[in-house]
Amino acid sequence: MFRRLPEDARALVTVEVEGRTVAVPAGSSAAAAALIAKLGYTRTSPATGEKRAGYCFMGVCFDCLMVIDGEPSQQACLVTVREGMRIERQLGARRLG
Repeated sequence: MFRRLPEDARALVTVEVEGRTVAVPAGSSAAAAALIAKLGYTRTSPATGEKRAGYCFMGVCFDCLMVIDGEPSQQACLVTVREGMRIERQLGARRLG
């Protein structure tokens, strides 16, 4: 469904998505990195456990919440990747404390 444009000649940065090393274009969002990594879903619902994935990709829907560099509940569509970033699914409710 989603794929990179062939003319994308931006420099690449290396991030870790669910423990796998992935090269993504500089300036991409963490949500885009999850798509490039073919993650399938970014979080599970805290109420039902249902798998959810990014929907709007502009910060409105909150379906792309992920754990980024150990910080839960990050809107992955609004976070720009940087070299060495760690991106993980958020499973269930975020942990407090």
